[in-house]
Amino acid sequence: MNKAWLKLKNQVLGEKYDLSFFYAENDEMRRLNKIYRKKDYPANVLSFPLSLNEGEILINETYREKHYADYLFIHSLLHLKGFKHGKKMDEKETEIMQKIHPKNWEEIITDV
Repeated sequence: MNKAWLKLKNQVLGEKYDLSFFYAENDEMRRLNKIYRKKDYPANVLSFPLSLNEGEILINETYREKHYADYLFIHSLLHLKGFKHGKKMDEKETEIMQKIHPKNWEEIITDV
């Protein structure tokens, strides 16, 4: 995990939170999405809370390009923090993305 992501992880989840991160191929993301979410398509990102202080994030290899991966990483951190899709989560994602990608945050969020 790069230093910028480690800093984000610490800000959102805390320094004591143990986080694993991996990129996965489309086939694996589809398989896991089908098993855990009952959806038969490759997810762009999956978050797995393992305990109160431990979790795992998998990002689809297709989105490895840094800007998209940044957004998906933030999205997953917020899920691990307990956020659900909705206005509060959208606002928090926007707040963080505006700080790390001030010029093109909106384009990144829209394209993912």
